Amino acid sequence: MKVLNYDAAIIGSGVIGCAVARELARYDLSICVIEKEEDVCSGTSKSNSAIVHAGHDAVPGSLKARFNVEGNRMMGELSKELDFSLIRNGSLVLCFSEEDMPALKKLYEKGVKNGVPGLAILTGDEVRAMEPNVTETVVAALYAPSGGIVCPFGLTIALAENACDNGVEFLFNTEVKEIEKTEKGFDLKTGEGIIHAAYVVNAAGVYADRIHNMVSEEKIRIKARKGDYCLLDKEAGNHVSHTIFQLPGKMGKGVLVTPTVHGNLLTGPTATDVEDKEWVGTTAKELSDIMEKAAWGVKNIPFRQIITSFSGLRAHESGDDFILGEVSGAPGFFDAAGIESPGLTSAPAIGVYIAELVARKAEASKKENYKGTRKGILDPQKLSFDERAELIKKNPQYGTIICRCEGVSEGEIVDAITRTLGAVSLDGIKRRVRAGMGRCQAGFCAPKTMEILARETGREMEDICKNRPGSNIVTGHK
Repeated sequence: MKVLNYDAAIIGSGVIGCAVARELARYDLSICVIEKEEDVCSGTSKSNSAIVHAGHDAVPGSLKARFNVEGNRMMGELSKELDFSLIRNGSLVLCFSEEDMPALKKLYEKGVKNGVPGLAILTGDEVRAMEPNVTETVVAALYAPSGGIVCPFGLTIALAENACDNGVEFLFNTEVKEIEKTEKGFDLKTGEGIIHAAYVVNAAGVYADRIHNMVSEEKIRIKARKGDYCLLDKEAGNHVSHTIFQLPGKMGKGVLVTPTVHGNLLTGPTATDVEDKEWVGTTAKELSDIMEKAAWGVKNIPFRQIITSFSGLRAHESGDDFILGEVSGAPGFFDAAGIESPGLTSAPAIGVYIAELVARKAEASKKENYKGTRKGILDPQKLSFDERAELIKKNPQYGTIICRCEGVSEGEIVDAITRTLGAVSLDGIKRRVRAGMGRCQAGFCAPKTMEILARETGREMEDICKNRPGSNIVTGHK
């Protein structure tokens, strides 16, 4: 049986695992990331609200509060270093009645205690001056200018590519099925062989309880909490400019309405606990609830322009806080578990924290040649007419549009496939350059994208998958 040896192994290549990998790569250690899917960002990190939370919602003194605010502060500089999309559009928490004003003030006070900058309570008229489509029923709102929106794929992939460029190895289609403690660390038993590591980081998302419980007598339980979303066409993208939350009140717990960094409008999520940690189906009732609740705070949302609906799973732990640190009774094993909202915002700070714990335990020294920057995929739509013409002259592939809805060229798709940790599936390409994410949802571009993927990877069309192995699109020729 094949045995691979590393100083440190990270289980899970979502945003947390990749953030840890990027920070741990600063140290002189051999590191691997183990992922059961075919690509990074294939679980919780691919399906969420894409919000950079300000930090006023978390309980003061909690890990969520600490790492939310720290992660928010880090996000701006990180977006410059790793070249991913981030917009500080600010957020509003809407209050619908005078009797709920004490709850809004309490949220403000929590935010102040957590160190959230610039918080202010606005009147209903002040809110409508900022957001004309906010309903007349809104009496006040909590404004947080530090709130923002990000591309969750862009962030996760950027972290992963930078980690890989600094020597971290990614082992895909590899599932950890058992863990055995040894004198010198841990043997991680997978279907591909044994991976031995002196130090292990558990960043397995909704499966983090299973991984934790393999090494600890103090069991934890992670519930998969499903959230449905509706994504609207870019024509609806300017309906609001801020991220609009709703204060839970006499009408119940609402949903958010927000622009995305790509120009769409997003509404959701619902919250339904499910036993199946792979179940991400949407239901008519949940989607109807989203549309009804979104209309409480924002009027005239053009729901006829919904181009897709989707759902994601949050890793909810009963203690309602992050579980971070070395596991009792398992020296060298570190948890990054129970990472639900605001996990995306907190990821950069959690990455630093866990990496420092591991490095300290390993007595590792920092590398001299660590490279902290990464350049993203070129987007020709951001170039001037003359610059784009010059690009196409040098490489005609940038003049061939494959995805008409999103304006994605063949050159961008080739870059997505051939770069560091390049895409190996249709979803991998979609997450990197948005081919297939537009109005027709890949109805037009999928066949040509598959041809390019087959050509660039030397595979047959029958071998091209939507995502994980077994999700083949073509099964044979007639």
